[in-house]
Amino acid sequence: MEIWINPRCSKCRVAVDLLDEAGAEYTVRRYLEEPPTVAELEAVLGRLGLEPWDITRTDEAVAKELGMKDRQVWPREAESRGRWVAALAEHPVLIQRPIITADDGTTVVGRTEEALAKVVPGK
Repeated sequence: MEIWINPRCSKCRVAVDLLDEAGAEYTVRRYLEEPPTVAELEAVLGRLGLEPWDITRTDEAVAKELGMKDRQVWPREAESRGRWVAALAEHPVLIQRPIITADDGTTVVGRTEEALAKVVPGK
């Protein structure tokens, strides 16, 4: 199991605590220090069944600077997908967190108890 975290994020700390309480074996990836590649982001998005704009933190300062909330500047359509993924790879602070990939491939954005229950053993 792998969890992408920002240690300053309360949702990430909750997820790590739950994994610890469950006795789960996992690897922590501090994705701000070790940003995912475009290929890794594509793989995670595929496992999540989401589009890059679905996991983008559009209220972050860099997102505001880039104008990511403006759908004319940043369309949410297939033709713009690569641009979104590239932006996430270049600016990992934009990636929603925590992202947890279980050993069976199940992947969630662990911001809710329901999402965490899908990957935390015994939850």
